[in-house]
Amino acid sequence: MLALTLLAGLVGSSLASPFFSPWNSEELFKRAADISSGCSSTGTASCTNTTAVSNQCCFQAPGGQLLQTQFWDTSPTTGPSNSWTIHGLWPDHCDGTFDSTCDPSRAYTDLGGLLTAQGSSDTLDFMNTYWKDIDGSDESFWEHEWSKHGTCMSTLDVKCLPSGSAKGAEAVIFFNTVVRLFKTLPTYEWLADAGITPSSSTTHTLASLTAALKKGYGFTPALDCTSGAVNQISYYYHLKGSVIDGTFVPIDAPIAGSCPSTGIKYLTKTGSPVTTTGTSTKTTTTKTTTTKTTTGTKTSTTTSAPTGIPTKATIHAMQDGAQVGGLLSLGTWSTQTLASYTLTGTAKSFTLTTSKGSCGVSSGVFACGSGVTSTKFSAVTSGNLILLASDGETNFSSDDVPSGSTAYSVNTGGDDSEVYTLSIVSA
Repeated sequence: MLALTLLAGLVGSSLASPFFSPWNSEELFKRAADISSGCSSTGTASCTNTTAVSNQCCFQAPGGQLLQTQFWDTSPTTGPSNSWTIHGLWPDHCDGTFDSTCDPSRAYTDLGGLLTAQGSSDTLDFMNTYWKDIDGSDESFWEHEWSKHGTCMSTLDVKCLPSGSAKGAEAVIFFNTVVRLFKTLPTYEWLADAGITPSSSTTHTLASLTAALKKGYGFTPALDCTSGAVNQISYYYHLKGSVIDGTFVPIDAPIAGSCPSTGIKYLTKTGSPVTTTGTSTKTTTTKTTTTKTTTGTKTSTTTSAPTGIPTKATIHAMQDGAQVGGLLSLGTWSTQTLASYTLTGTAKSFTLTTSKGSCGVSSGVFACGSGVTSTKFSAVTSGNLILLASDGETNFSSDDVPSGSTAYSVNTGGDDSEVYTLSIVSA
């Protein structure tokens, strides 16, 4: 869980990214080590003062409520298929209103050139992958975010910089800080940890999405939707000290986003994934027999049992790193609303039941119902997932991928056309 205070200092400190392994935040920020605010990062947080603060170089005001916003763009797809992308960092007033375009004289252009010239080419490289414009005009998007929001940060006013700072140094600091903060907010990973992965058909409740994100972030963010599909998230902070080297303090979102309470889709992105420390990139393999082709990756998992299992869960079908529906109350694979399963026992040996009855495996077929003989199952860990195992086997398969009201029988092993694993997700 993200610590309650996030050290965002630019001098000598480092937050090793839990998500983006190719990017070393410490090295990135050492190159800006000649710029220090000279402000305390342990004092009163923005928006929490009870008296007026005169030194707004060391106290973010009036925009003391900071939002790190991220996109999930699917039409068209922007950015990696296994990562959200950066929208920006916004300094809202403490009541949710905001100023914009506060200093047109600092509406810098050629920001890529500015970042490179001031030793932040690593930040630029990162932005080229993770700070994407839906129309392909990345540079214009960055210019917009800086001129509209960055110029309204009191602690990044030119007068707050050390004497002799290069022109545009405050914009370089802005982009360095946004990138650094984004690296601590792996939205895709936090959702995947809860078994929530992109799908063209699966729907989610707002409560399940926010619970997964709160588990990772420690506080509740705000989710926005378009046409019933989630497409933006906002993480809220107060700030102690300066944006240059202050402490970002996470808070609960003061307002709800636009997503409905139920029926939310988390749509799939096309394109390529990026390799991260939290997610391994999986490759689809094809297994050919004389009569059929098998799709989906047979997964090799650890044999260690998890420390515990939930007593109530839904069971998600995972195919090549993405959720494709899950199990209904009869034990069949479907993309309809998933059934609730009761687990009784330990991770090494437990039984499953649904509203239809006991669950078991007979002649290689998984099923649940009043006439089914209960059998024992086990659970194993695979990355951040807890997988269902039958006789130690975590691969299951069916004749085809379900859609609409169609459901398919679930067979143990991976000998049928569609191979998948079954992830146990607490309900």
